[in-house]
Amino acid sequence: MGTARQESGWPFWSAASNPFQELVNIVDVKKDSDWLERALEGVRHSGFAIVTGVLDSSFIEKAREAMYRVQEKTLNDIGEERLRRAGELGVLRLMPKYDPFFLEFLEVSEVLSVVDRTVSETAILHTQNGFILPSFPVGEAPSIFQTSFHQDFPRVLNGYLASINAMFAIDEFSAANGATLIVPETHQRVPAPDQKYLAENAIALECPPGSMFIFDSTLWHAAGANTSGKDRLAINHQFTRSYIKQQIDYVRALGDDAMLAQKPRTQQLLGWHTRVVTSLDEYYRPERLYRKGQG
Repeated sequence: MGTARQESGWPFWSAASNPFQELVNIVDVKKDSDWLERALEGVRHSGFAIVTGVLDSSFIEKAREAMYRVQEKTLNDIGEERLRRAGELGVLRLMPKYDPFFLEFLEVSEVLSVVDRTVSETAILHTQNGFILPSFPVGEAPSIFQTSFHQDFPRVLNGYLASINAMFAIDEFSAANGATLIVPETHQRVPAPDQKYLAENAIALECPPGSMFIFDSTLWHAAGANTSGKDRLAINHQFTRSYIKQQIDYVRALGDDAMLAQKPRTQQLLGWHTRVVTSLDEYYRPERLYRKGQG
């Protein structure tokens, strides 16, 4: 263990030497009035934090039912073969296109508080992805991008926070059902740690359903192996500074009618005020598509 630290130059962590409770501020929005400050402190120092009690049971159940509906619609639209070729495992993309319910996540006050204090009030949604992680027998989970250690924002910009993630546990997160594996303090640092270090120092983020797991998008993490015998559901959001291109152009994907039906803040997050013009007619229109002061 000491050799791993010496060779890598990285701080050493392990579940054995550093109990999970000592690694992260686990805060409860219903009990901790200072939950935001404590959670952001955890993100700054360890790269992550867990906020419990964010979603109530009714919201969780609506999300669960909607995710399975979206999964079926996506399969019908895209086809099993194309989804298989993508090398993904139970990923749901562009969920609001199939069910507007998922836009309600962009109205969760705890999400907005985190976004405002990290990537600013003019931030946009880089991506919203659902995960229905299936169960596999021990040792048989496929090796794909999700289950390999990676950064959601693989750009370390001298400590500048350009991207933040907010993942929701729709099911309980446990080591048995593939809870997200993270390696503490691997955010905002170069060079990248080697795979041996990541594997030896990863911990599973275990938390109850309705919890919000926030992390610096440069933190190294991976999906765990689900061996529980049933699916594990989660929804991940990545928010970036407004001038960073989205993974999906939500404005074009959802259409103007759907956008105009949203609350102003939701429009902002979806990229309504950072649109790129496609003609001189749009460029010279009285109301600018790319609003000034966007960061």
